[in-house]
Amino acid sequence: QVQLVESGGGSVQPGGSLRLSCAASGRLFVMHDMHWYRQVPGKQREWIASISGGGIANYDDSKKGRFTISRDNAKNTVYLQLNSLKSEDTAVYYCGASNPRNGARYWGQGTQVTVSS
Repeated sequence: QVQLVESGGGSVQPGGSLRLSCAASGRLFVMHDMHWYRQVPGKQREWIASISGGGIANYDDSKKGRFTISRDNAKNTVYLQLNSLKSEDTAVYYCGASNPRNGARYWGQGTQVTVSS
């Protein structure tokens, strides 16, 4: 199966930037679609963006322009670039993997992003 580990979170001021990384195990990484979600305590997990094995990206409309998803299949890693961060972006950010062939889904344990003055 796929194992995912997020990193790159931290505390930044409004307007700052972060790059989150998600390292995946296994040689089948290229066959999986990859996703980024975020979650605030007490609220539903919110979808941010997805990227196919071939590099085709899709975004939630509200995130388009500020957030950028990318992947490096040679490194088994997916990234999320966060720009122009706002306090309301504070959340735990999770990466996920899905296999379009069998429907299997995997989640990392998340990385905390805190935006405050």
